[in-house]
Amino acid sequence: MSPDAPRPAGQSGEPPPEYQVYRSRSKFLADRVDQPGVKPAPTGPPVRPRHRSIPPHPGARRVLVWLLRALAFWIVLSGVLFLFSAQFLQDRVDQATRDQLGSGGAPIVGASTILVLGSDRRAPGSAEPGAQSSGPSRSDSIQLLRVGGGHSAKLSIPRDMAAPIPGHGVDKINAAFAYGGSALAVQTIKAFLGIQIDHVVLVNFERFPKLVDAMGGVTYTGGCVVSRINGGFRNGGYTLRLHAGSTRIDGKQALALARTRHNDCNARETDLTRARRQQKLTSAMKSRAFSFGGFIRWPLIALRAPQTLSTDMGAAGLSGLVATFATSGNGVPRILRPTGATTLSNGGAALTITDASKQRQVARFLAR
Repeated sequence: MSPDAPRPAGQSGEPPPEYQVYRSRSKFLADRVDQPGVKPAPTGPPVRPRHRSIPPHPGARRVLVWLLRALAFWIVLSGVLFLFSAQFLQDRVDQATRDQLGSGGAPIVGASTILVLGSDRRAPGSAEPGAQSSGPSRSDSIQLLRVGGGHSAKLSIPRDMAAPIPGHGVDKINAAFAYGGSALAVQTIKAFLGIQIDHVVLVNFERFPKLVDAMGGVTYTGGCVVSRINGGFRNGGYTLRLHAGSTRIDGKQALALARTRHNDCNARETDLTRARRQQKLTSAMKSRAFSFGGFIRWPLIALRAPQTLSTDMGAAGLSGLVATFATSGNGVPRILRPTGATTLSNGGAALTITDASKQRQVARFLAR
């Protein structure tokens, strides 16, 4: 055989080429020693496919922007209507009343004590016993609010509480409003409780039902009530009937509830029960105003609310009061609880309270 002729495999003097074999291992062989001549497959963290973030759909983005714009417009519209109504449509208390008030400033700045009064004047021809339809009227509701600076408290004063009225001797405390209007009422309550009153709010009961209706009604929770305002339906008045529990009431029902003196469901109720119902009604109105259902009606509520009140505060002060209410919570409702009773010089029955008990209750109200 010639030297250049190819030789069969295995007959050459050169060793055969080496071949490397890569073999994948199953999991149960992962810890075994590699076989001779076998190299394990390369290991490492698995390569994850890249996921691109999907941008929001242009249509959804536009909807969100329009919703935010509509929300801002609704809030601004409500604010503008409230400021306009408070500045130009709201009644103001007289200068004599302003002279009796302290300089507490806007409620949102610091703690302020606010006196809320409601008149018991009725429409001409009223058949309700004890109601006034002409001339001076007594305060049907007397509430003190302590709000701002971390305070949130309520104190109702029973309308039959005996108190010295400057220039008129001792009488029921609600008679001060009849004798000298809101100025004498503020002066009497300041002297009786020994506190400063920073602002006063007079509730116009004739416009009150329109405010409640602007809210779409409120949910009142309490016991059974059957009362006949202005003599009831049979005498041209209004008859209120509420079952025990939670009931949705409109403006007329809310006004009748606030005015209820005698409840046919419970003849043992007193003026303290009446004050407690008024506090519940106030809390129900606040809850409704700051609920989702109230938010939908904000522009109408904002227009109606200032017209229902007469205050010493203008648009800025009343706006601060509303903002304070929205952030301070409902607070602890209290009633100035009497310790006794007496007969007045005119023969009427009135409630009394000792100085020690009065001071304790007032201190608790101011501290909350």
